[in-house]
Amino acid sequence: MTYVYGGNDRPRIVVIGGGTGLSVMLRGLKEKPLDITAIVTVADDGGSSGILRSELAMVPPGDIRNVLTALADVEPLLGKMLEYRFQKGQGLAGHSLGNLILAAMQDITGDFVTGVRELSRVFAVRGRVLPAANHAIVLKAEMTDGSIVVGESKIPKAGKTIKRVFIEPADVSPLPEAIEALKQADAIVLGPGSLYTSILPNLLVPEIARTIVQSKALKIFICNVMTQPGETDGYSVSDHIQALHDHVEQDLFDYVIVNNGEIPPQVQDRYAEKGAKVVHLDLDEVTLKGYKVIADQLILFRTYLRHDAEKLSQHIYQLVESWMHKKR
Repeated sequence: MTYVYGGNDRPRIVVIGGGTGLSVMLRGLKEKPLDITAIVTVADDGGSSGILRSELAMVPPGDIRNVLTALADVEPLLGKMLEYRFQKGQGLAGHSLGNLILAAMQDITGDFVTGVRELSRVFAVRGRVLPAANHAIVLKAEMTDGSIVVGESKIPKAGKTIKRVFIEPADVSPLPEAIEALKQADAIVLGPGSLYTSILPNLLVPEIARTIVQSKALKIFICNVMTQPGETDGYSVSDHIQALHDHVEQDLFDYVIVNNGEIPPQVQDRYAEKGAKVVHLDLDEVTLKGYKVIADQLILFRTYLRHDAEKLSQHIYQLVESWMHKKR
């Protein structure tokens, strides 16, 4: 079967990851004249997603829901409805309405991917949202002490240093639409998001990393602003890059976009209480590895530090436009 993407002259961009960081970035990218495909992790096993995954034998819906909401062209109230999490009710407390709707759509259409596609149409989603695979995967981590931690939600809580992560089944089939989107992409963006539990699970699905390596597209990595306790403690920008290289055994991207804006001391102190620190930009190390670096003030602080979606998406769009101009 041949999957046709695009259908217009907009640059085709594929973003890969999961979690809050990816959703924040997509809220900015959807305002640009881009043909967007989001490939989203299927390793989540915590909270509402974990319960639905276990009880209904379905792809965990949480990260998919977040991305759908970010890309949806709907009234703010409808977006809040998708994100609404029940606080009471036997068996209902903790579930988000969007997760339950995705579970219902799987039953109605007979297939999770079809359900996501139909829900995307209903919510006027600006782009395509695809799970990395049509089956849930189990994420495991080998720690530096040799122990194995099983489960995406348990890995950051183990209190140990990660040596590597891997998935089961190791030979899970990637979604054909995801592979085709990567092959046709003009640009591929990794991150932002949890390095070991949101980004790498996608790259460990067979063919996905290989297709990225073989692609002639522009490839961009968005580095996190803060380290993540239990995952990237003490990591610099080059440490993030090295972890990706160690798992894939290939260089995956051309550009690294990082924040170099000052984070107020009181904000740093608040994050330090939870064990998170600013990701250090070791520029010499990154450039020695052969990557081009775009550094800018890319953060906003409200309750939490977040990427400035507008500025980040503008940098990505300018890189893509320049790349497309060179191709012409």
